[in-house]
Amino acid sequence: MEQGIDLAGAAAEMDEIEIIRRGGTMGAEISGIDLSKPISQAAFVALHDALMDHKVICFRDQHISPEAHIAFGRLFGEVTVHPFVPHLPDHPEVLVLDNHKDNPVLATDHWHSDETFREKPPLGSILHCVRIPAAGGDTLWADMCAIYAGLSDKMQHFLSDLEAVHDFTIFRRNFETLEPVERYKKLVEMELANPNPTHPVVRTHPVTGEKALFVNDQFTLFIKGMRRRESDALLGFLCGLPNVPEYQFRFRWEPGSVVFWDNRPTQHYAANDYYPAHRTMQRITIKGDKPF
Repeated sequence: MEQGIDLAGAAAEMDEIEIIRRGGTMGAEISGIDLSKPISQAAFVALHDALMDHKVICFRDQHISPEAHIAFGRLFGEVTVHPFVPHLPDHPEVLVLDNHKDNPVLATDHWHSDETFREKPPLGSILHCVRIPAAGGDTLWADMCAIYAGLSDKMQHFLSDLEAVHDFTIFRRNFETLEPVERYKKLVEMELANPNPTHPVVRTHPVTGEKALFVNDQFTLFIKGMRRRESDALLGFLCGLPNVPEYQFRFRWEPGSVVFWDNRPTQHYAANDYYPAHRTMQRITIKGDKPF
């Protein structure tokens, strides 16, 4: 036995982990692992590989604490703090999506990739279900690699060197209730912290090498070098592609469900079909790198 490593224990642990494909082009459900406990190196490698292979990995019956949630995310990189969304008082890394009749969803019911208003958008997000309505409240993901692959060669070539400007536009409404001077100060502060980044319209995944369409309806403002009408028309076409069911994976939540998605090759949409019922989710976000 290699010194310091329980090979028999690692092998037994790996035997318990089962990965089952659930979607046509992406999405897998993983069983045989308890995310509330420390994750071994062997299990981490298996989960990382599953994320790369399936883009979205799902777990059931994982009633994890905020500390365990954060610890799991930190295995994959630096956990960030969202600049606009409320978070747990003692854990700023854990943002809270708590929606009900008095707090309807802001904009999660639109296809988007998280936080592309950052210079380095997230590697991924890990969402934990705390409360779910009796019906509705599913989340859908779209495979942006499959969408890109489904485009014609001519369209792929046309998009290959285009760049788009992104902005935290939907969160600007958070400041609308402030007094004018305070609103201006807050907006300037946020704009300085999150200057409009430029990202490629088609990005290359840094691990798998796959190409993915990387514009979204929530944060992409315009395509550089185009007249506004041209940009709007092209973005309207590209941002409508996630609506095709063959590119989608849909997940039905239960309390204790956890889903980890790779933010780079996917977009997601939280169905707002449960309003005015109550749905509560907790999410951590893992820092990514600059798209190329």
